[in-house]
Amino acid sequence: MRTGDAIPRIGETASFTDALLEISRKGMGMVAICDDSARIAGIFTDGDLRRLLERSGDFKGLSIADVMHRNPRTILPDALAVEAAEIMDRFRITQVLVCDVEGVLLGALHTHDLMRAKVI
Repeated sequence: MRTGDAIPRIGETASFTDALLEISRKGMGMVAICDDSARIAGIFTDGDLRRLLERSGDFKGLSIADVMHRNPRTILPDALAVEAAEIMDRFRITQVLVCDVEGVLLGALHTHDLMRAKVI
């Protein structure tokens, strides 16, 4: 699990450009969007970007709140790695956010993390 500064994250009021820069900096193919209390508000992924490009070519003035996916898939920190793998497989996603019961972002997992750990 990636934690601390390794988690790609931005605030709800961030610009679309800020989101893309954070995705590139952290190399997970996604960015978590959090409120001021660090609770997860949404996620924006490389796949979301591709779908957005198909729909529209004008990104000027977009905020991440305009395009993020609300209510992303999450797991609790005490979940087994195999549970994260099952969620990713079932929903055909490559990342899952780790949060506490209050929805506060604690970490992030990518399928590559699970492969390195030989879980999948």
